[in-house]
Amino acid sequence: MDKSELNRWIEYHGKISRAMTAERTALESALIPVTAYILIACIECYRRYPEMMREITRAASPEELGKAGRSPGSQIDAVHLWSIANFPLLGRQVLAPFGLVDLDRDVSALATVLDFWRRAAAAFRADGELQAWDAGLCVPRYRSDVVDALVAGSAPVGDEEREHLVGLNRILTTFLFLLYFDTRAGYQDTGPYPLADGRVLLVRDFNRFGVSHFPWSRDVCAALPYSNLTFALVLDGAVRVSTNDWGTSITDPPDYFAHLSAAAVFTTDDGTLTPVSADQHVGITNVVKDAQRQLYRDIAGMSRREKLDAGAYVYFTFLRPFAEAAGVDDGLDWAVPRDSLDVYEGLATLERMPDVEADDSIPYYTPVPETGVSP
Repeated sequence: MDKSELNRWIEYHGKISRAMTAERTALESALIPVTAYILIACIECYRRYPEMMREITRAASPEELGKAGRSPGSQIDAVHLWSIANFPLLGRQVLAPFGLVDLDRDVSALATVLDFWRRAAAAFRADGELQAWDAGLCVPRYRSDVVDALVAGSAPVGDEEREHLVGLNRILTTFLFLLYFDTRAGYQDTGPYPLADGRVLLVRDFNRFGVSHFPWSRDVCAALPYSNLTFALVLDGAVRVSTNDWGTSITDPPDYFAHLSAAAVFTTDDGTLTPVSADQHVGITNVVKDAQRQLYRDIAGMSRREKLDAGAYVYFTFLRPFAEAAGVDDGLDWAVPRDSLDVYEGLATLERMPDVEADDSIPYYTPVPETGVSP
C-alpha cells in the first residue's frame, strides 16, 4: 500500500470505530482495570503484530485463515477480525502525542496489518463486504450447509425448555465475560440467517471456556464438560435481527426468547456440530456457576498489576486463533507486557477511556503523515 491508500483504510476504520464506540453500552468494572490494560495491549499490538502477521502469512495466507473462520468452533470470527485491525491503530494513536511512533516502520507496519485484515475479512464474509457495518449490520458467517444442519437439529421449545435455555445462556454469557476479563470476545452472535418459511436463525457461539492458554482457566475450568457450545435460535418472523462486528445482536422486539420457535445446543469440541441434549442444560448451568464463583474469587485476589497483565494478555492474544489455524502459535512470543514497558507505568494508572468520539472534526485514527513530521 502507498500512503494514500493506507490513509483511506485508516479513515475507513476510524469512521466505523467512532460510530460503534459512540453506540456501545458503557461498562465500567470495579473489579478489573479495563481501560489501562486495553491501552497497554494495543501498544503491544501496534509494535508486535506486523512481524507476527508476517510469520503467520509464511505458513498460511490470510484468505485461507479467513475461510477457516467459517467453520463452527473456530475463533476466527468477526470480533477477532475487527480487533486485529483496530487494536494496532488504537495503540498507535496512544503513542503519537508523545512522539513515540517510529516513522521508519510506521507505513510498512500499518500496511502489513491492514492488508492481512482486509484479505482475511473478505474471505471470512465471502459476500463482497468486509464488515457488518458495510452490509447493514449482518454477519453471514456460516454456509448454507451449516445453517441447514443447525435448523435441522432444532426442536420446538416449550416453557420449561425455554427457561432452562435462558438460564444456560445467561450463565455462559456472564462467565465468559469474566473469563475474558470483561470483554465479549468469548461469545459471538452471527446472522441473521433468513429461512425459507419466513423465520430467522440467530446463531450464538460460546468459545473456549474450558482449559485454554489462559493461565487462570487451568483450575476453574477443569471440571467443565464442554469448551465450545453453539446455540441455534430459530425465531418467528415477527423478530428483526441485526448483528455487529463485536458479535452483539440487537433484536426488535428485545425479548427474542419469547419469540423462540425452535432451538438446539451443539458442541464443536470435536470439530463438528454434535447435539447436546436438553436434559443436560441444567447440569451444565450448575457446573458453570461453580466455575464462575471460583473465578471471581481468584480475580478478586489478584493484585492490580496481575489484573493488568492478564487483561492485556487477553487483548493481545486476539491474533492467536489465526496463528493456531496456521500452525505457528507455539513459535510466537505471546508474553505481555514486553514492548510497552516504556509507557506501562503511566498507562497503568488510568481508570477511564478518553472521550475521543464526540468531536468528529478530529480524525479518530491519525493518518500517516505525508512528510517526515510525526503524527
